[in-house]
Amino acid sequence: MDGDDATNVPLAAGLVEGSHAADDGQGGPASPRVRRTGIILKPNNSRVVIRPFQPASEQRVERILARVAALSEPEVAALLDEVMQEFWNRHQKIRPYFLKRFEDVRGFLLTDQRLSENRRLLIGAYFTQEYSLESAALFNPSMIWHPDQSGLPEGSRRFILSLRATGEGHISSITFRSGVVDGNTAIHMDEPTRYVTAPDVWPNTLYDKRLYARKLAELGVEGPFVGQVLDALGDQFTAEEIERTAGRLLKGSRPRHHELEPVAHHMITLVKANYEVSFAPELTVSERILFPTSPTETNGIEDARFVAFTDDDGSVRYYATYTAFDGKVILPQILETEDFLRFKASTLNGPEVRNKGLALFPRKVNGLYAMLSRQDNEHIFLMYSDMLHFWYTKELIARPTYGWEFVQLGNCGSPIETEAGWLVLTHGVGPMRKYAMGAFLLDLDDPSRLIGRLAEPLLEPNANEREGYVPNVVYSCGAVVHNGDLIIPYAMSDFASTFGVVPLADVLAAMVRV
Repeated sequence: MDGDDATNVPLAAGLVEGSHAADDGQGGPASPRVRRTGIILKPNNSRVVIRPFQPASEQRVERILARVAALSEPEVAALLDEVMQEFWNRHQKIRPYFLKRFEDVRGFLLTDQRLSENRRLLIGAYFTQEYSLESAALFNPSMIWHPDQSGLPEGSRRFILSLRATGEGHISSITFRSGVVDGNTAIHMDEPTRYVTAPDVWPNTLYDKRLYARKLAELGVEGPFVGQVLDALGDQFTAEEIERTAGRLLKGSRPRHHELEPVAHHMITLVKANYEVSFAPELTVSERILFPTSPTETNGIEDARFVAFTDDDGSVRYYATYTAFDGKVILPQILETEDFLRFKASTLNGPEVRNKGLALFPRKVNGLYAMLSRQDNEHIFLMYSDMLHFWYTKELIARPTYGWEFVQLGNCGSPIETEAGWLVLTHGVGPMRKYAMGAFLLDLDDPSRLIGRLAEPLLEPNANEREGYVPNVVYSCGAVVHNGDLIIPYAMSDFASTFGVVPLADVLAAMVRV
């Protein structure tokens, strides 16, 4: 439990027998009414981040460098002044970024002659571009209580809202907003600044060969070449070591280069899927962006489900399961952070790490990590593990049961602990591929036991919410409870996001006992 009195709702107020309540025609009472707050978070195409611009070939890089080298110093100064006048106020620390981009391409220069700072800055600008990260959509929110709750009036709590931002090329990233919920459950959003800054990236220092080999086997990346690369590595290795080893063995297998190059690519891609990023502490929450970093994420980071996880010793760490997508393959991954300034991204492993929609419980259950999953794209399963990053078994706990969820059932974020049980918000897909949100309740001590369920949707798209990139959809990646109210951030047809509020006791009272 998160320590908020809001979760202390007794079971006695809740579940009704399905056989005695049929006023909705489906075996249960009507769901409680969710109050829509009217807060709308829309995509803003003026929020841009600077990213590397990398021409398609090395020859183009060399030609660009040659053209800049041919300029006189006054011409360089004039061009750089034009760039800075146009872009300096759109980004923070743009000069250091240009210099970094220069360092990235300086190996293509034909000489070691020292260049003026202006020329280095200008070269960096030619290999930089702006990306409008939320020009298309701002959706699938996940709400978490902020690590810093200082300086607030009694009864108020500060929160962080993560959102899936989608921009040019339909590439998704994770962006953030912040705000405060007051004692009356009124939501006050902090105004985001115009700036967005990508973090510094740090590859993992060392990789464990045994665990790495196991994950390769799960992904079907096997064969003699894989064995040769692994045999040449120590029990622990760096990303540089495996790149160097795979490259050397590829050169020694020239007749089979075309066949083995994709294998080497998969091996290196898996290594790069594990990394860390960090933000400067002076950046506000809204100025931070988790943009695709590894090759597994080239087409997006999707649907992060954040949860505050309390360990056995009482320490709190924030995790988020998310989907990495490279345009062909989805790879479930996990983020972890203590302060929302430094994040570690890791692969999830084991034969049951499949499909989308993984959601971690906020604490261990009976001494084990617990996670909701949906391996078959249709049902909700429960998984246990003694290791956070490895999952080997699953158990079916919920099937599509009512007409509005016959096509598909899935979770809408991590379970919320209440005295009545584990509250799980769900999404169901019905006729015309319409998404609606529901809820069910799991036993606190044995979450494999489904003890209550809403027979009707808790939330359906209304006339103002059904139009968007994907019509007729409401969807959430994580809610919270505050002062007895369930606060549900949710997306409207994969375009914008908003909030709904409903008394937790009303949700429990409307559930049918199963």
